Amino acid sequence: MTDTPNEKPGTPEIPDDLGDLGDLEFEIPDDLSALTEPTTDPDLAILITQIAGAEPLAAACSLAGLDVDAVPTAVGALAVLRDRAGDASERAAAAISQLVRGVPLILVTRRGEQLTAIRFTDGERGDELSPGLVLGGAPEELEDLLTGFRAVADLPGVMASKDISRFKAMRLLTSAARRARKKQ
Repeated sequence: MTDTPNEKPGTPEIPDDLGDLGDLEFEIPDDLSALTEPTTDPDLAILITQIAGAEPLAAACSLAGLDVDAVPTAVGALAVLRDRAGDASERAAAAISQLVRGVPLILVTRRGEQLTAIRFTDGERGDELSPGLVLGGAPEELEDLLTGFRAVADLPGVMASKDISRFKAMRLLTSAARRARKKQ
């Protein structure tokens, strides 16, 4: 019998003092916000809008100076942002929501396997939404883009904002506003 009842033959000996492990170097940051803030640019950033078609959305983005691919869907157009560096996607969402006042939009970003969804209204960042709830009623085109099943170029009716001049954008939006007033 041994003096220690819990010892089993062949078990490595664990020292009482861990001082002989050497100098373990690690740093505890003063500001823990770096642990919760994204450290990389998103792989994909998409604005979900209630704008009726790809052309009016591309026109609005052209006026705002944004480089997007507008994708038509049955529930509203999507804007796939080309510039995703830094906070460009949030600035783009604020700019478009400022142009279409009173109509909220949702910015969905993907970083690796992580999705985030943020509501924007009247140029202001709103609350963060559950991506699962947002995708619950999402158009098929959005799901295809977020999962990588399809690329923007593979979707029908895509219109690039850079292909619309500012003059043409003004004409398109003025015409759309006129048609909307006649319906009321």
